[in-house]
Amino acid sequence: MHLRAPAILCAVRAHGETGAVIRLLTVEHGLLAAYCAGARGRRLRPVVIPGNLLDTEISARSASQLPFARVELVESRGPWLGEPLASAAINWACALTATALPEGHPYPALYEALGGLLDAICHAPSARGWSRALAAYEALLLRELGYGGSSRDPGDEWPAILDRLQRLGEALESRLLADRGLAGRRGDVMAARSILIERLKRIAGDA
Repeated sequence: MHLRAPAILCAVRAHGETGAVIRLLTVEHGLLAAYCAGARGRRLRPVVIPGNLLDTEISARSASQLPFARVELVESRGPWLGEPLASAAINWACALTATALPEGHPYPALYEALGGLLDAICHAPSARGWSRALAAYEALLLRELGYGGSSRDPGDEWPAILDRLQRLGEALESRLLADRGLAGRRGDVMAARSILIERLKRIAGDA
């Protein structure tokens, strides 16, 4: 296998002294896992951050071998990781994608939607706007994987947005993530969402 494509980095897991296994979402090949040498070194540490858009070259000598990845930064989400609300949203969207999607199956609509969501989180004038985009992304992910998911826009009122996010969270946990790996891993993923929702509730209460 040898391919080169733009990719959204969704997850990073340390492997060895300085390397990492990364999970990338691409348009044509879906979610891919690969080993990135030096991912935790000085040069690549600011590149290998979930949410970043990368130019990625992936190669493997055989189908049974974990591919190797070489990455270059195209667009960084790093400047927003110091903001608690934006950071929680980026981490949740990427963790959900990395956990829920099967590897090697293309989902071009999800790729475009995730990129749009991340742009909204970083550039929307308020959390109210990107919260609607987050709900739309979660609903689209449920539909793409065969679990339904309403496409109804809740509008821009906080009670309706939070109500939709609550219902989507229940569907994600009971359907989409019910059989994904160990219970501990699933709990960690949903814990990231719980942190985000609590922060959104505080914002809504102050609005």
